[in-house]
Amino acid sequence: MNRLYYGDNLMFMRDKMKTASVDLIYLDPPFNSNRNYNLLYKNATGVNVPEQEIAFCDTWELTPDKEDLIRGMPEQIYRYNEQNREDQIDPEFINFWNLWILALQHTQPKVLAYLVYMTYRLLEMKRILKSTGSIYLHCDPNTSHYIKVMMDAIFGHQHFKNEIVWHYGGNSTPKKHFPAKHDIILFYALSDEATFNEVRVPYAESTVKRYNHIDKDGKRYKISALRDGKQEVVYMNADGKLADSVWDIPIVRKKSEKLGYPTQKPLKLLSRIIKASSNPGDVVFDPFCGCGTAIYASHLNNRKWIGCDIAYLAIRLVRDVLEKRYGLENDSDYITDGVPLSVEGAQELFERDPFQFQTWAVILAGGFSSQKRSGDRGIDGRIHFEVGSIYKNMVISVKGGHLQSAHIRELRGVLEREDSVLAGFICLSTPTRGMIEEAARAGQWEYEGKRYDRIQIRTIQHLLDGIGFDTPTQVQTLNWDRQLHLFPR
Repeated sequence: MNRLYYGDNLMFMRDKMKTASVDLIYLDPPFNSNRNYNLLYKNATGVNVPEQEIAFCDTWELTPDKEDLIRGMPEQIYRYNEQNREDQIDPEFINFWNLWILALQHTQPKVLAYLVYMTYRLLEMKRILKSTGSIYLHCDPNTSHYIKVMMDAIFGHQHFKNEIVWHYGGNSTPKKHFPAKHDIILFYALSDEATFNEVRVPYAESTVKRYNHIDKDGKRYKISALRDGKQEVVYMNADGKLADSVWDIPIVRKKSEKLGYPTQKPLKLLSRIIKASSNPGDVVFDPFCGCGTAIYASHLNNRKWIGCDIAYLAIRLVRDVLEKRYGLENDSDYITDGVPLSVEGAQELFERDPFQFQTWAVILAGGFSSQKRSGDRGIDGRIHFEVGSIYKNMVISVKGGHLQSAHIRELRGVLEREDSVLAGFICLSTPTRGMIEEAARAGQWEYEGKRYDRIQIRTIQHLLDGIGFDTPTQVQTLNWDRQLHLFPR
């Protein structure tokens, strides 16, 4: 069955995807472009609240955990070759990898961090791809040359098929360089038996004009002169010309297709890839599914699909679009995996990835999650609400482990320090009596004749049961109906 997974795609591929189980992989991973995208909440709510969740961050740092991955790469290659004796990676790649470390570790550490992140995942993608399968990796020119070298090593240079240039045009006037108006899509197929279907595109208007005759059946043709003085009738292929490796496809401009996602790709682009390298009934996998374009294109072209994203916001968006635009229902047309539906599921998410647990819990409470993994000053998120003509907020703290009264005292300190009127504490287990008493000592805040506890405690079970925090009218975290009313089924 079609599947939507919330979590790290590396863990998902390792734990839940079988070897040689996918026909086509399309991935549009975050580029190393040092940009933060924080437009999603504004587009979803219509309100420019003071603090919005970073939808995703594609700035990479060479952190200690990535340095551990760098040191472990040779062992990873050896392990892969032990498990895949018929489809091995050249051991010389390890020597090449070590040279890259020396070259990039001090000169371009962010590029190295990006490469190690991607390499571990590309190894798993090769494992799950069928021998008749293909992979299309979407990247920008800042990193495409680095990624191509890695893909040559992992998938084999002999399996490289095309460097596709997606040209999308648009208006911009840089002062010191030409406008950058294209992305790169690297296309590899695992064997000569890989699926590939002919793709045709419409002729240019100038070409159509040259076929200036129409026969009785309405077919266009031109008359060409041969060297011997004779003439030849040449018909224009009604299906269009063969697509080449430069694709002129506009970016998403139509309101009926836009979802407010800053890097949304057009359905036409994904449909071309899916039609070319898969057949109806095949399985398409997008490990960075974002707003879900590959999923929707797969559905429209009668392919099965698997989508994965580490951002809970993206998962919520995809589910809403599947329901409201395409009429697909969770548990019958597809299943969602990795999103907690119980306290036990929340505990599993906390053990798997505490940061994603924190993000999920804040959004479950109707809040805007902070994306700072460190230095968050005790704030895991905020719930914004209207007070007259201005916005006030409730600061949120999330704890998944052992609880103690000190957590509430710390939250009270945050409340006093911040420009907030309320504070909320979310916990997995039942709060202690001392915590409840400490929260009560914070007193109450009054607005329009109603009193609100300044510090409120909610367990995950409360939130799953629909018992949220008590605040004035909230700015809704997710209100996709602002876009989705444009999507008739």
